[in-house]
Amino acid sequence: MKLCEGRPSDTDSRLLREIRTYDRLDSLGISYMRADHEPATTMEACNEIDEALDVVMCKNLFLCNRQKTAFYLLLMPGDKKFKTKELSSQINSARLSFAEGEDMLRYLDIEPGAVSVMGLMNDTDHQVRLLIDEDVLKAEYIGCHPCVCTSSLKIKTSDVLEKFLPSTGHDHMTVHLTGED
Repeated sequence: MKLCEGRPSDTDSRLLREIRTYDRLDSLGISYMRADHEPATTMEACNEIDEALDVVMCKNLFLCNRQKTAFYLLLMPGDKKFKTKELSSQINSARLSFAEGEDMLRYLDIEPGAVSVMGLMNDTDHQVRLLIDEDVLKAEYIGCHPCVCTSSLKIKTSDVLEKFLPSTGHDHMTVHLTGED
């Protein structure tokens, strides 16, 4: 796996949603490191990506309430367990579950396996609420996908919070997840 600075020079074989991500980051003056790879389907593959980028990739969960009237994107450390009950009480939303793949495409223009904070640039109607675990906010860098699962990015957390999110019109809510049983 090769670590590269910025966007790929050859974009012919890349999906438009990935190119739009690089266009947005470049237009905002956000620097990033990129690693191209096969889709990560095992923990070993995820660990290789983490090691190449020297960052722990965020676990990105796309959630909704039972009625599918509220959608949430949760960013949390990849090594932390997710407990629905713990999050539900903090956001006053009972019966949280994982949203369907078609909802990911509809709101974030992302397919399962590639969910990322970068998808918020596609949520122009602001239907998705961003939730970030406090431990993610403490890290200097965030690891995420550029809206596809075959590349991963390393971006300064401050750039995501202070440049990228404002460009999308999204804010975030800080949550505290213990990951304990």
